[in-house]
This record gives sequence, structure tokens and C-alpha cells, in this order.
Amino acid sequence: MNNVLNPGLPPFVLGNLAPGFAELRSNNLGVRLAISADEVDAVQALRYQVFYNEMGARPDTATLLSARDSDEFDAIADHLLVVDHDLGAGPESVVGTYRLVRQSAAAKLGRFYSAGEYDISRLEDFPGQVLELGRSCTAQTYRSRAVMQLLWRGIAAYVFHYGIELMFGCASLHGTDPDALAGELSYLYANHLAPEAIRPRALEHRYVAMNRCDVSLLDARQIMTMLPPLVKGYLRLGGFVGDGAVIDHQFNTTDIAVIVQTDLVTEKYYRHYERSR
Repeated sequence: MNNVLNPGLPPFVLGNLAPGFAELRSNNLGVRLAISADEVDAVQALRYQVFYNEMGARPDTATLLSARDSDEFDAIADHLLVVDHDLGAGPESVVGTYRLVRQSAAAKLGRFYSAGEYDISRLEDFPGQVLELGRSCTAQTYRSRAVMQLLWRGIAAYVFHYGIELMFGCASLHGTDPDALAGELSYLYANHLAPEAIRPRALEHRYVAMNRCDVSLLDARQIMTMLPPLVKGYLRLGGFVGDGAVIDHQFNTTDIAVIVQTDLVTEKYYRHYERSR
């Protein structure tokens, strides 16, 4: 494992995502942490638009009336933003987001979000700093490779700053019929199952088997095109999946646990930064 707190790292990774520091820029787009309640509100509005209006999640009365996707984890999380400066300088500029929950933040609630779907005790016992990723989305016209790369640059800087060694979270496949997703689930289980020492397992009462068909009959390239961009991004970074899927009827998704060792993330984006200096 690389030392992610190497004091020789370039200055940009040592705090410029925190309030009061400059953001990372790419032309009109930037990535930084939310620094106001209005920006967190904009994040929640964007998540509502994507998850409920576009993806078919089912709102309860409070969610419907507020037109916001929110829960108790928002108050203790850091919210990574992609902002478009052509849209303005305030909350109206928010076009992408990722929710980041460190161990010290999760301790305030006594749990991580993923614990509602998976037994993550092995991750909680990991002898290093861990980070939970979740609630990732971008506005419809910003779903591009460039925006996703900018989000990953922000995550890499955050990982450097806090010395994170392992990231995890729940990623989603659209729909709630695991048989319709048999190819994707079986491919992930056969080819990307996490090592036992860091492998989450779906809670028994929510466990859905992933090994659902003969993987020798699958076209790996075709399966990769069918996977959501976020899941493909995790796999390109050497990510793993946990054992068992979970059906989330509220969000109209089939969830999988994903795990990424951060040395792969930080190496990639440190090299990118060095080339661009």
C-alpha cells in the first residue's frame, strides 16, 4: 500500500477541497466540497431530479413535498460538487455530486449507510482509514467522461488529504428484477469478487444471489457495455464487488457492494497532475 500521506505530494492535494481553498478546475467546470447549506440543498434537489424524476424512485410524502432527496447522513457527510461556472457562482452552478462519509463522521450516527444493506464489519475492522462513497449523480446534460474524471480527481485529492486507504459503497443497477440482470450480476461475481478479508456480504434477509447463469456463455465486452458508467469506473480502478445483491424497491435499483483500494486511485491521478503541471 502506498503512503497516501507522503509529504512530497503537490500542494493541491493537501487541502484545497476544504472550505477556503481553491477548487480543481477544468475549463468552465470545477470540483470542490460544498461550503454552505444552500449548496447542500442544491445537491439534494439534483439527487431528487435524477433518482426520482428520471430513474423512477418512489418518494414518501415528505420527499415528494420537499422535492429533495435527503437523509440523516447528509448532515455528517462531505458533499463533493461539480460546478459549472457558466451557470453562476452559487448553488445554481451545481451539476454533479458525490457523498463522502469518513469513519469519524459515521461514528456520529453509529453506522455507515451501507450497513443497512450489507454486513460491512470486515471493512469497519480494516486497519486503516476507510471512506464510504454514495449518492453519486450528475445532471442529464453533464453525463460525460470529462465530468466523471473530474469527480474522480476530486475524490483522489480527498483521499490524499485524509489518508484514506479503502473506499466502499453501494452502486446500483437499474431495475429490481435480478433475473433481468443475471448477466451483469454473474459476470461481476465471477470476475470481480472481493478478497475474503475485505468482502462485504448482503444481509441475510436481503441477500440475492449474484451467480445466476453460466458465465462461460457470456460476452464479456457486451456485459461491460451494459454496466452503469459508475460501476465500470470502479472496475477500471481495480475495484471489487461484495457477495450478494440487494433489491432497493424505493430507488428502483438492484444494489451491489463495491470496494476500491485507494493506492490505485491516487497513483493514477497523481500521475495525471504531474503531466499537467
